[in-house]
Amino acid sequence: MYSLLIVVSALYGALAGALVPQAWYRLSVEPGEAWRTAGPCRHPVQGWVGAARCAACGRRYGSGALRPAVVTALACAALAAAAGARPELGVWLLAAPVGVVLAGVDWSVRRLPDVLTLPLAAGVAGLLGVAALIPGEAGSWPRALLGGAVLAGGYFLLFLLRPAGMGLGDVKLAVALGCALGWYGWGVLALGALAGLLLGSLYGAALLVTRRAGRGAVMALGPFMIAGAWLGLLVGARRGEYWTA
Repeated sequence: MYSLLIVVSALYGALAGALVPQAWYRLSVEPGEAWRTAGPCRHPVQGWVGAARCAACGRRYGSGALRPAVVTALACAALAAAAGARPELGVWLLAAPVGVVLAGVDWSVRRLPDVLTLPLAAGVAGLLGVAALIPGEAGSWPRALLGGAVLAGGYFLLFLLRPAGMGLGDVKLAVALGCALGWYGWGVLALGALAGLLLGSLYGAALLVTRRAGRGAVMALGPFMIAGAWLGLLVGARRGEYWTA
């Protein structure tokens, strides 16, 4: 049963990941610009879900389906392996494709659009409330809500201290990530938050060492925040009894 859950979660992740390129392409615009309504071939883009392919001429554009499908499948399989059949697994699986789109858009144009960050925050908070009502959960809903406020507050403070290096999109993303991490405990919240900052710092340092970016260069923090939160969830789900203490 456990192995089947992992396989099903991986298949779900592959399918969900293959459907995100259209949204990834349409949302990858500079701040202040309208979402894309046409492909590079100038034909209208239809819908938000599916492969980034023009219906009129068949031309592919955007990221392609393979990369997001593989990433989402691996992320969902790992979450299923860590959480097992607990109710909160459903929340993590639903949030994973959204996280992949946000990471891709931020990596492409240094932007975390409200159209995804705000529904993600509301969805994670609300669905964890439902999961808390189902027997077998391994977390705390009130602590999850407080965790979202704490992590968002911390990122907002960092934004005030250095607005050039962080945007309000990172603060809004922190609400959802804080709720997810806080579900398993304060130790998990600290671990996931620090992991994200550490991964971002290591990448920034690598850019400086290889001279691919200079001091003061702006980089996307969202992908590292999401990766750090994912690592925190894996640890929290596997050792929930310890971290929730």
